[in-house]
Amino acid sequence: MKYLWDYDIRILLAMEQAISGKKEFLDFLIENGYPEIAAFASAIRADEDAYQWLLKYGFLELSLLSDAIDGDKDALDWLNQHNLQTYMIIAMACQGSDEAKNYLAKNHLDFFIRFADTVAEELKYQKRERGDYHKFK
Repeated sequence: MKYLWDYDIRILLAMEQAISGKKEFLDFLIENGYPEIAAFASAIRADEDAYQWLLKYGFLELSLLSDAIDGDKDALDWLNQHNLQTYMIIAMACQGSDEAKNYLAKNHLDFFIRFADTVAEELKYQKRERGDYHKFK
């Protein structure tokens, strides 16, 4: 299994931009052989097809990280039970945990603090969109 921190920083930065909704970065990931990172970014953006792709092609840990980022306690427990505590901490950082962000900083995983802030903004956007009654036509 390749962990997120094993990817080149350029790929991680493209993932971050894809999570922000910049389609050209999603296309870059797909065209350059990182469909799992593209699917993960899309799953965070609530794309069910991308989430199912992760499951179908054996990226269970990324699908569960996406669930954990959304606050799914069972996903957090699964990550913990499968020795993926750093993924669990990343998910908690995305939920705004200062303790998790401090852990990431102390362990030289600074990119994931930035990642957590980007994801938190996306989650706020999703929450606003779900709550907009004008969209229920």
